[in-house]
Amino acid sequence: MTFIVRNYQDSDLEPVVHLWEVTPGMASVYSIAECIMSLRAGSPAVVAVHQDKVVGAAVASVTDARAWVMRVAVDPDHRGEGVPSSLLTHLEDRLVNAGVATISYLLAQEEQMAEGLSRAGYTRHEAAAYWEKREALTPGEALTLNALGGRVLTRDLWQRLAGMHDEKDIIDKRVVMPLSNPERASAHGVMAPHAIVLFGPPGTGKTTFARAIASRLSWPFVEIFPSRLTTEATGLAQALHDTFALVDNLEKVLVFIDEVEEIASAREGVSKSPAHGVTNELLKIIPAFRQRDTRLLVCATNSVRSLDQAFMRPGRFDYVIPIGPPDAYARAAIWTSFVSRSSRADVDIEALVEASEHFTPADIEFASRSAAQASFEREMASGEAAGPVGAATGDYLLAISLTRRTVSDLDITRFDEDIALFGRL
Repeated sequence: MTFIVRNYQDSDLEPVVHLWEVTPGMASVYSIAECIMSLRAGSPAVVAVHQDKVVGAAVASVTDARAWVMRVAVDPDHRGEGVPSSLLTHLEDRLVNAGVATISYLLAQEEQMAEGLSRAGYTRHEAAAYWEKREALTPGEALTLNALGGRVLTRDLWQRLAGMHDEKDIIDKRVVMPLSNPERASAHGVMAPHAIVLFGPPGTGKTTFARAIASRLSWPFVEIFPSRLTTEATGLAQALHDTFALVDNLEKVLVFIDEVEEIASAREGVSKSPAHGVTNELLKIIPAFRQRDTRLLVCATNSVRSLDQAFMRPGRFDYVIPIGPPDAYARAAIWTSFVSRSSRADVDIEALVEASEHFTPADIEFASRSAAQASFEREMASGEAAGPVGAATGDYLLAISLTRRTVSDLDITRFDEDIALFGRL
C-alpha cells in the first residue's frame, strides 16, 4: 500500500475519531474525549492517508519540554504496512523541532506497539508499560536551532538513500562510525572527523548525503547559505562569524555549507580585498569548530579546484570525498525505488539503467516523474486504466531520451582528474 503522512487538519476529525473507535487493539490510557480535546486545542497531530481515506492517526500533548504520545491508531485493514512507524517518525519530527526534549508513550497494556517503540529508540520503564525517548535538544537549543533555520531531520534518510553503495560505504566507515562510537574509535587510535569536503558535478547528491549523515547521527542539521548571510561583501565575514557563534550554543550539530567556493575561493590579487577577509574568517572559524567532538562541518562544492589551498589542507578537513554520478548498480537501485511507487511490476529496470548512463540522481528523479505524469495523463484522458497502473518501460525510455543530462562528458573527465588531484579518503 502507498500512503502519505501529513499534518492533521480540522476536516480530519470525523474520520480520525471513527478510526479510534474501530481500533481497540491499539488502546490508550487517554480517552477518546481527551484526544479530541487535544486535537481541537491544536496539539501536534499527523494522519496517514491512502486514496483520500485516513488510515492512521497520531496525536500528542506537549507540556514544556516533554511530550506525551496520546494515541496512535491504524485501520485494521492496513496493519503490518509500516503506518505506525511513519506516523511516529513524522510526529517526532514536529515535536523535536518545537523544542521537545523527551517524548513519552504510556501503553494501556503490552501489545504489538511495544515492539515498534523499542525499535524506534524508546526505553521501557519497569514500573508500567511506560516508554520514554530523550531527544537531542534542550529548549534553549531548540530556540537556537530555529534562529539558524536548522532542524532535526527524520531518522530514515540514510536508509532512503538508494544506491551509491561505494560512497555510502566510505562515508559510513570514515565519518559516521567514528562519530557514533567515539570510545571504540579512540581505543583503536582513530580520531573522529570534524570537517569533510564533498565534491563532484552538480546534482550528484552532495546535499542529500549531508542530510543523510545528520539523520544517521540523529544530530541537528544547519545549512548555511553564503549568498543569504548578507548582500554586502564587506559584511559577510562578520555575518559568518556571528552565525558560527550561534552554532557554538548547540552541543551536537552538523553544519552544511553548499557551494563553499563562494566564501573559500583561491585568494589572488590584493590581500586586503573583501573576498580575502571572508576566506580568512572561515579559516579562523574551522579550528575553533573542530574543538568539540560532537560537531561536524560538511562543505560541498561543484568546483573543488577553485578552493583556496589553505582551506583544503588536512589540518582543517579530514577527508575530501568525491560524489559522482551513480554507477550501474546505484542507478538500478534508484530506478527501482522510483518505479516501485506505482503498482506496475513489468518495468525493465536493466533497460532504464543502460539508457541513463551518467544520469545524476536528480536526472533520474526528473525522468521518473515525467514518465509517471505521462502515464497519469494517458489514463485521465481515456477515462479508465488500461492494464497495469503506472508508467511502462516505454514511458520511462521516452522520458530518459527527453531529459537533458546535468553532467556532460567534459564534466566527467574533469571529475576524474579532480579525484586524482584532490581526493583524500
